[in-house]
Amino acid sequence: MSSSTKDALLGRILTKTSVVGVVGLGYVGLPFAMEKAKVGYRVIGIEENPERAAKVNRGESYISDVTSEDLRPFIDAGRIRAVTDYEDVAGMDAIVIAVPTPLTRNLTPDLSHVVRVTHAVARRLRPGQLICLESTTYPGTTEEVMLPVLRESGLEVERDFFLAHSPERVDPGNKRYTTKNTSKVVGGVGPESLEVAAAFYGQTIERVVPVSSARAAELVKVFENTFRSVNIALVNELALLCDRLGLSVWEVLDAAFTKPFGIMPFYPGPGVGGHCIPIDPHYLEWKAKEVNFNTHFIGMAGEINRKMPEFVRDKAIRVLNNLGVAASRSRILLIGISYKRDLADWRESPALEVLRLLRESGANVDYHDPFVPQVSERSLSLASVALTDERLATSDLVIITTDHSCLDFGWIVAHARHVLDTRNATRGIAAEHVTLL
Repeated sequence: MSSSTKDALLGRILTKTSVVGVVGLGYVGLPFAMEKAKVGYRVIGIEENPERAAKVNRGESYISDVTSEDLRPFIDAGRIRAVTDYEDVAGMDAIVIAVPTPLTRNLTPDLSHVVRVTHAVARRLRPGQLICLESTTYPGTTEEVMLPVLRESGLEVERDFFLAHSPERVDPGNKRYTTKNTSKVVGGVGPESLEVAAAFYGQTIERVVPVSSARAAELVKVFENTFRSVNIALVNELALLCDRLGLSVWEVLDAAFTKPFGIMPFYPGPGVGGHCIPIDPHYLEWKAKEVNFNTHFIGMAGEINRKMPEFVRDKAIRVLNNLGVAASRSRILLIGISYKRDLADWRESPALEVLRLLRESGANVDYHDPFVPQVSERSLSLASVALTDERLATSDLVIITTDHSCLDFGWIVAHARHVLDTRNATRGIAAEHVTLL
């Protein structure tokens, strides 16, 4: 039965007559849905947030990498539609799961979204379907967490259905590397699943990279983000050392990066943010403990990166003291609240932690971010303030926490009393009242 089931599914995939389901229409899911629709597939997106689902069905994009102008024709043609429940799962041939995998407050993996979605799919599973997890997670999730749930359907993997992991590699805001031209790692729970999944992704992605197992594919992605976390921590630690030595970390790095071999540019900042780097290395750290292995570099990197907002707070207080202003009576303006330049995404943003710490020190803190008009998280509920000559002039300190390209940093420096620049956004601007990280 497995051969005929697999061949039938492969036939629908190769002729693009298969229906593709995408669970989670966020930064990963919506761009992927678009790529599948572009090559001729019909896509049903399961988005539990009713506001998002309604926007998609109106052809309105809320993701920076997908424009409404690009999305709308596929909505009008019936190539993409969004639903808020799982009733269409039985009619899907391939189901891609791209839901959040956050951390608990104790820095342990929270797979509740993956588990909940897997149960919903299992209740509607039928022979001849491919299920592929794209959410970043620790090695073993696909086989140890998802597979037992899917088997509750009474169907058998590699015979009745196929299961794989293909980690997302989305870099929000990157105009050069998109979903289509970023190579796709694929690992199946067996050879049949790998064959089906590789064929499925090969119809859309320019280069598919098969690996031996789903566990290997899971480890690939966690390592990629751990690599970045460790190197960012290295330059962040260098920034802390340069602060003690009275040197400019930016000058040191600029000179070091002129070497044409044996080095790769990474830069310091107020901390790390987003849905990957602050979270994914802890998945690997947690899994390593299960096999009695201590990941020293990963733990140290996370510790250094998490300390950076405190360092920014402390440096801000030092600057204020030098200006003769007590932190408890200061007025501070943060420029940028999103975790990355030119994005509206403030998940895990270090700027939020800087803001909290400064407020705990008694400062009156506002923020301006052209991409994030409002922030509501835990005890914080703030709206972006207008960036005006008066706002800059009446702030005791302006802290650049996100270097959005649309902002005129020359104008900001010209009107601010003092600037603390954590991103080197004022590079090339000569001013004595600018302090670099």
